[in-house]
Amino acid sequence: MSAPVVVLVGPMGVGKSTVGRVLAQRLGVGYRDTDDDIVAAQGRSIADIFVDEGEPVFRALEKAAVRTALAEHEGVLALGGGAVLDGGTRSALAGRHVVYLSMDVEEAVKRTGLNVARPLLTVNPRKQWRELMEARRPLYEEVATAVVATDGRSPEEVAQAVLDAVELKQA
Repeated sequence: MSAPVVVLVGPMGVGKSTVGRVLAQRLGVGYRDTDDDIVAAQGRSIADIFVDEGEPVFRALEKAAVRTALAEHEGVLALGGGAVLDGGTRSALAGRHVVYLSMDVEEAVKRTGLNVARPLLTVNPRKQWRELMEARRPLYEEVATAVVATDGRSPEEVAQAVLDAVELKQA
């Protein structure tokens, strides 16, 4: 069975994609993002899927994308911020190197501006981000074999912390 070398989880804007690409380069493996897979398969943005079809449809697409990526991808895999909401996804992550990239709300504001391109943050983004994190943090922690704080760190520093946390060897 093929399996990702490491799976990155965490909230939107934490840097999973940026750090994932750095990690993949350092490890000499490919990089894959399940949000990108969904956008490519659907031919439209995640925000458009949310608006046109609703969150339940998006979550079903996300669950399928995660299952496929976990089965096929052997490099670094980044999951969408809400992927851990699905119990089946959490179970499928058991026994894998899963790193929860964390950040506080002030860092989230700096990085994303908590802008309206994030479909779950369209009204009072700061409050909604905090509520999302209160609900999701225990799920991220449940699936994680390591937690790496990203606040005030460059993508390269975070990537090194991930490598150190899961004891992966660079290429």
